[in-house]
Amino acid sequence: MSSEIDRRAFVKGTLLSAAGLTLGVDSRGQSPPNASANSPAVRPGLPTGKIGKLEVSRLILGGNLLTHYTHSRDLKYVYSLAAHYNTDEKILETLALAEAQGINTVSMHNPPHPISVLKRYRKERGGKIQWIICPTAPVESDMSRYRQEIENLVSAGCEAIYLWGVHSDALIARDRIDLIAKAVEVAKEFGVASGVGAHALDVVKGCERYGVNADFYIKTFHHHNYPTGPKPEQLKAPYSEFPGYWCREPEGTAEFMKTVSKPWIAFKVMAAGAIPPKDAFRYVFQNGADFVLAGMFDFEIAEDVRIAKETLAGIHERARPWRT
Repeated sequence: MSSEIDRRAFVKGTLLSAAGLTLGVDSRGQSPPNASANSPAVRPGLPTGKIGKLEVSRLILGGNLLTHYTHSRDLKYVYSLAAHYNTDEKILETLALAEAQGINTVSMHNPPHPISVLKRYRKERGGKIQWIICPTAPVESDMSRYRQEIENLVSAGCEAIYLWGVHSDALIARDRIDLIAKAVEVAKEFGVASGVGAHALDVVKGCERYGVNADFYIKTFHHHNYPTGPKPEQLKAPYSEFPGYWCREPEGTAEFMKTVSKPWIAFKVMAAGAIPPKDAFRYVFQNGADFVLAGMFDFEIAEDVRIAKETLAGIHERARPWRT
């Protein structure tokens, strides 16, 4: 099979062999870099900011593509496609390439096997990429299971923890801000930065109103100006797979976050691939986010880093000051 495979054909359904098939051209029309985990060429670093004691690159590698959860709406074959492409070895290569391009942090939830691959990357490949992880254990009054997952993650080398947005959305809907606050404090007991994730803007509003002692927020943020974007009458929940949106109130989010002094990591900024990175990064950084969390295949990293650098260099004034 020719190595010159157009990515458009790839996305239409060709399952690639897990045994090292090289993509010749990416979706932006450029040849992808060599993603060798052994000796990637290190590029000048990305701009960084602080989260707790951590120095974090403004562009963070998202974990959904590495855990094979791609938010592909009703295109069910894409999950299998991602799993066939992102083998363990490919994930190790992707992490190395991200570091070589200046991305120093990865963020995702905590399924056991992907976490084991992160551990392998450090132990076997000497990787230094930092982990910001959200435990998925239940958040209950005694916090026993949640605390155990945090302890396991920190023991494995995790540098920062945040409350999973799926949990925080449900807790705020039940008026359980007390459990959100308790989850934040449990992570702090282990000496790591502790944040709150959210799809619902009410989570951040509630945390600010009641003085939850979070070190940072990780909040969805994207505009709705894409062909499959939601219509006003479809915006019934904090997020939805059908139609695909993950930030119900982008204007309201930008406006409220002006009042927030804690660092803000924006995620789902490309609406799961519906918004091109140049458009997404400009919108998010210009409208107040301090960091962008972006899911990237290996062949997308170099260009996305370039776009992030150019975008950041072109932003001189923002309505929300940089908070880190």
